[in-house]
Amino acid sequence: MGEAERGESAPRLRISFWCSNGHETQPSFASDAQTPETWDCPRCGFPAGQDRDNPPDPPRTEPYKTHLAYVRERRSDADGEAILAEALAKLRGEI
Repeated sequence: MGEAERGESAPRLRISFWCSNGHETQPSFASDAQTPETWDCPRCGFPAGQDRDNPPDPPRTEPYKTHLAYVRERRSDADGEAILAEALAKLRGEI
């Protein structure tokens, strides 16, 4: 199937995007389409912007936290001791 069967293609515009690693990506857009401010770099996955000198910062990833780490953020050691003592007393039938 050639261009004769499909009709003429829409006029295209290639826009350059740069990521913080210096990779350049040039996706093509229809000339009348609104271009996005950022584009994902196909090489490293970081966001890329149209300003070569000021690319977007890479996303900051938080380290994985366990359930226990979240509990320790909310409770002090003294709170944990009190809760444990209460649970043990309930199991022993003291409460």
